Amino acid sequence: MIAEKPVSKSRARRAVVAATAGNTLEWFDLTTYGFFAGSISKAFFPVSDPTVSLTLAFGTFGVSYLVRPLGALVLGTFADRSGRKAALLLTIRLMMIGTLLIAVMPTYASIGIAAPVLILMARLLQGFSAGGEFGSATAFLAEQAPDRRGFMASWQFASQGLATLLAATFGTVLSLTLSVAQLDSWGWRIPFLVGLLIGPVGYMIRRQVPETPAFVEATEAGDVATTPVRQVIRNQKLRVLLMVGALVMSTAVTYVIVYMPTYAQKVLGLPPSAGFIGAAAAGVALTAVTPLAGHLSDRVGRIKVMLIAGIAMVLSIYPLFLLLSGSPSLPVMGLVLFTLGLLKACYFGALPALMSEAFPTATRSTGLSLSYNIGVMTFGGFAPVIITWMIAATGSHLSPAFYIMVAGVLSIAALLASRRFLGLR
Repeated sequence: MIAEKPVSKSRARRAVVAATAGNTLEWFDLTTYGFFAGSISKAFFPVSDPTVSLTLAFGTFGVSYLVRPLGALVLGTFADRSGRKAALLLTIRLMMIGTLLIAVMPTYASIGIAAPVLILMARLLQGFSAGGEFGSATAFLAEQAPDRRGFMASWQFASQGLATLLAATFGTVLSLTLSVAQLDSWGWRIPFLVGLLIGPVGYMIRRQVPETPAFVEATEAGDVATTPVRQVIRNQKLRVLLMVGALVMSTAVTYVIVYMPTYAQKVLGLPPSAGFIGAAAAGVALTAVTPLAGHLSDRVGRIKVMLIAGIAMVLSIYPLFLLLSGSPSLPVMGLVLFTLGLLKACYFGALPALMSEAFPTATRSTGLSLSYNIGVMTFGGFAPVIITWMIAATGSHLSPAFYIMVAGVLSIAALLASRRFLGLR
């Protein structure tokens, strides 16, 4: 195996900007769809029962995650064969097309059943693109500076926090300045149109950065997998399974945060702005703390940092939601979601580096993409639908807490198994 060599600091900085620009676009669009699901449900899924309408909107959100593993296989293989940079350019192009379709799509009132069908197609295209984005971008970052892999790879998830902050800011401003009718009619389209501006900038930045040294050296030495999917499925099944497990809690928390503006309005009876402001508080914590957690993991080890954060999450999530359901208000919403974002940042700041180290260079992008997207498909994309159903079926406002607690226990077990069976630290 070829030793991975670090690059200069200036080149590493350019790599961070290139990877995070496109990743921010991806997560901005995904988060925006979740935040404005109420308005989108009225525009494209109008039925007499508001709960059914909302469930259909979130269902479309979740269905797109079914194609993520396919995107992981196709685009992950492309990245392991043709390079991380080539894959990153392709994924951002696909994401821009999906975003454009959603931004300009006529409503159900205008074109009938074609509207929800076309929205579903746009979401499937975005899901396919996102399926390859994580593995390609994470491998691209992790291979820039192996001695600082935790810090470098953490920017993959820090950009998700930035996307959450941007989407929540738009939601806050729009919900405070527009009437409900205006927001439902056209206001929800504004963030998608703005998101389109990020795409070309991210694409141009990605075109300017070189391929990672690790991939170049592996290619020159002939150490490139010709059938990376076959190698991962045949020889690295345990690694994929354990990385899916390590991802579960982080994914569950991400999509609970996406669900919170709807939860605040539909369940707690708070104004829409309360959920958006709370999500923005979580976005601040995620953006600021994630790189610090990644840096710490370079010093003390990935699993130690993640175990402490994971246990803290499991122990604190029930009291946090008990407080929120008992005293629903904007300050409490902000406190709860900031705490949730802080604990999540401490956990997933080290996660992309841990996942990168679980796979060799030759199959890294495929292994990352496959494990990440299986985890997100299973525990993330349908989380809002599942939580909406749990609340309706049980009447308990604490359903999101129970969902995260189960996910947390699974992730802690996966981390302990990764230390024992894979020798990860």
